Amino acid sequence: MHDDTAHALSDCGTLWELIERRAALTPDTPALIQAAADPVADRVLTFGGLRDTCERVAAGLYGMGVRPGTVVAWQLPTRIETAVLSFALARVGAVQSPVIPFYRDREVGFALRESKAAYFAVPGVWRGFDHTALARRLGARGVFTAYDELPEGDPGILPPPPTDGRAVRWIYWTSGTTSDPKGVLHTDRSLIAGGSCLAHALRLTPADVGSMAFPFAHIAGPDYTVMLLLYGFPAVMFEHFALPDALAGYRRHGVTVAGGSTAFYSMFLTQQRARPAEPLIPTLRLLAGGGAPKPPDIYHAVVTELGCQLTHGYGMTEVPMITMGDPDDSAEHLATTEGRPPAGMEIRITDADGKELPAGTDGEVRLRGEAVCAGYLDAAATRAAFDADGFLITGDLGHVRESGHLVLTGRAKDIIIRKGENISAKEIEDLLHTHPAVADVAVIGLPDAERGERVCAVVERAPDAPALTLPEATAYLRGQGLSVHKLPERLELVTALPRNEALRKVLKYKLRERYAE
Repeated sequence: MHDDTAHALSDCGTLWELIERRAALTPDTPALIQAAADPVADRVLTFGGLRDTCERVAAGLYGMGVRPGTVVAWQLPTRIETAVLSFALARVGAVQSPVIPFYRDREVGFALRESKAAYFAVPGVWRGFDHTALARRLGARGVFTAYDELPEGDPGILPPPPTDGRAVRWIYWTSGTTSDPKGVLHTDRSLIAGGSCLAHALRLTPADVGSMAFPFAHIAGPDYTVMLLLYGFPAVMFEHFALPDALAGYRRHGVTVAGGSTAFYSMFLTQQRARPAEPLIPTLRLLAGGGAPKPPDIYHAVVTELGCQLTHGYGMTEVPMITMGDPDDSAEHLATTEGRPPAGMEIRITDADGKELPAGTDGEVRLRGEAVCAGYLDAAATRAAFDADGFLITGDLGHVRESGHLVLTGRAKDIIIRKGENISAKEIEDLLHTHPAVADVAVIGLPDAERGERVCAVVERAPDAPALTLPEATAYLRGQGLSVHKLPERLELVTALPRNEALRKVLKYKLRERYAE
């Protein structure tokens, strides 16, 4: 019955319609829980409270001059107020441009200029940084603080809610793994489609308790919130996620579903290994996430040590949910694939010229479906990103098994061409990840006059592990069966790989800049 309701809600035309219908079904059920350092300071907002508060805030925004189509940028942490502001803007029909709260002058200035934002919501001074001063420095228009207080008004002044779910109302920014971000255009329907895919794949129920440890300004914010609205269960929000401090909030509220990305899985494992005899989060039944490659050994470690299932998926800012592992999949599929696409998501594997390839053959991943973005702010980038059949060209490489499961083998940019031979960085990374001295690893290609490129492995050392040497690394890889022509010719040790602040993806372009001669 609950699943039937969730599937029916998936057909909502707009996010505001989804909020209204969920609030009517379960008005008194908790929707958002703010975890605080002091348990007494924890806060809860119900689905009915979310609807009512959003309407009052929408009226306050309307009183400020925000109208349907007005572009409003916001750079706010993961708080109940942030979700309320975002859905209040959805009620008005504004175009919103979320910005990750850790971004600074260059990225924020770029987003404000490109989006032509008429208003900019900031948290004031947050974690020691003055965002209001940043906004003034950048000449932002319509700056207002939206941390613990939001503008409110009489909902009677509001025009009718928007009804066109396919109008562009969201501008998200690519995650920063390349040096130039792009403004990605989404609609209410594309976000509902992405969240619906995620929700149905994970087989969730109203008895679950989710968690948001990632920035709400990431594309995962609406993705996850749609999931809550469809199935009617709450999520615990962490304004600042750090372990072990956040564990008390997970335990206090009985979180059953956690995750984020591979880096989050590793952080949970590190905490579990510190106290192997005690369940880290006794109620936890599922870790789920995506946004970054998952080495197979991480899957097995989570299942064995954390005692829960791990389902990993494939998504990007342009398409928040493409494939997802099914909790009932085999261990082999969950460890080595990105899961299967939901109904409505078409995956085409092609050669460089766009010719479709048969199942099991590696090629370029292209996508078509309702969850795919409407394009980019830059019209030229949009034209370059879609082929003649309307498929998004992802730049990812992989193949689809006969079972329908997608296997990613790397990025087109991550293929290292050494003496004319193609080498997959991901293949080497997955093998090195199993070495006990390796906490994480990124393999990159560096320019080489004789070979074209040479293979460089950048290793993040495991805590208290001896320093890995290049001969030890190559001997280990030989023992794992790696072909000789793929062996790294250079090894660099770092205490921490450079990452973005959203889902903690490794920034390979920074490594290439650092180590290129």
